[in-house]
Amino acid sequence: MMETATETHVSAKQDLFEQIEQLKKAMNAVILAHYYQEPDIQDVADFLGDSLQLAQAAQKTDADVIVFAGVHFMAETAKILNPTKQVLLPDLAAGCSLADSAPAPLFAAFKAQHPDAVVISYINCTAEIKALSDIICTSSNAEKIVRSVPADKKIIFAPDKNLGAYLIKKTGREMILWQGSCIVHETFSERKLIWLKTRHPHAKVIAHPECKSPVLAHADFIGSTRALLEYTMKNDATEFIVVTEAGILHEMEKKSPHKKFIAAPPNSESSCNCNECPYMKLNTLEKLYLCMTHRAPELTMPEALRAQAEKSLLRMLELSA
Repeated sequence: MMETATETHVSAKQDLFEQIEQLKKAMNAVILAHYYQEPDIQDVADFLGDSLQLAQAAQKTDADVIVFAGVHFMAETAKILNPTKQVLLPDLAAGCSLADSAPAPLFAAFKAQHPDAVVISYINCTAEIKALSDIICTSSNAEKIVRSVPADKKIIFAPDKNLGAYLIKKTGREMILWQGSCIVHETFSERKLIWLKTRHPHAKVIAHPECKSPVLAHADFIGSTRALLEYTMKNDATEFIVVTEAGILHEMEKKSPHKKFIAAPPNSESSCNCNECPYMKLNTLEKLYLCMTHRAPELTMPEALRAQAEKSLLRMLELSA
């Protein structure tokens, strides 16, 4: 049975930042981290980005070991693009509710009902779904990729129904949508967002297109995680209500320390941090250090699956160049 990085003790006296730096040099490793990771991981990463940026960075790296501080499908993407490199994930349980919403056998049957359709799948999906897809997209390039498909071709868009609905409005292109969604972006409350806007009347509302359309209707700007960050850096406003996973606020505050960033409230009436992805937050600095120390957990997959999934990813990267 594979040893997990959570099974070893870390001393409170250890300087994990320094030791991680030493391990990176000794292993010739690169740490790729998503904006939704905890602040310490963001700060220790060699490259911080959204899904498209991370896929591009994984494709270009000359490191021997890729340590992926993100969720499972992101580490899978790195392995698909780097079959000869070791890919480590601090916690193998760091999954994705959106990826889980599209089981491959059910999706294969769904695809078979529309044999002439081009399948565009959001990168937040499993390797098995990537293998069933013609082109992968991210929120950064989804509109461009949808528009690249000839007008006479049907499109299946999976797995996120909210992103798909947003793209239909944006492009005017009818698409057959798989009914999946992200638990974080589904939970944002229109009612609470309106309440927040009345208390911060000068704040700009910025939202990720995975949110429901009633929430997006209140946004001053809609874009990918990276696009949201860049908007806050360039816009003259000094207050922003941020309607996406709250981890991005750390980088926003670093880039614009004189501005105020307010995490949009979830629909829940409880005090839970429902605007944080529970899977992203499974990774910790301690687990990152331990997975590098033990070179485990390691992300692997059958070569036949990897090779088939690579085709749709490479098509995305070609269109995004």
